[in-house]
Amino acid sequence: MNLRRDAFQAIADPTRRAILLLLASQSLSAGAIAASFDTARPTVSKHLQILTECELLKQEQTGREIYYHLNPSRMKEIADFIEPFRQMWDDRFNKLETILKERQANPPKDPR
Repeated sequence: MNLRRDAFQAIADPTRRAILLLLASQSLSAGAIAASFDTARPTVSKHLQILTECELLKQEQTGREIYYHLNPSRMKEIADFIEPFRQMWDDRFNKLETILKERQANPPKDPR
């Protein structure tokens, strides 16, 4: 049975997000990735498998080692999906900031 993995389900896991952050700056082997976590290597391998199936990571064989690195096009797809939500919240926070600044500049008068 071949399950299609969803990238958003994959990044819902904190360990997988930590792996993505770890690989944001450099490619690493599975052993190097596993050494960064306080968990069994097979557990990290399963996380790597899920991230690879979601195409968030790519594998590159160098000699006997397999190196993992981010798949920028897939990461961009996720960022593009999230962008409208980020923009909406930025707009809401900017409006709130404007209201707070107006209230601080013109505090309401005491009705007594």
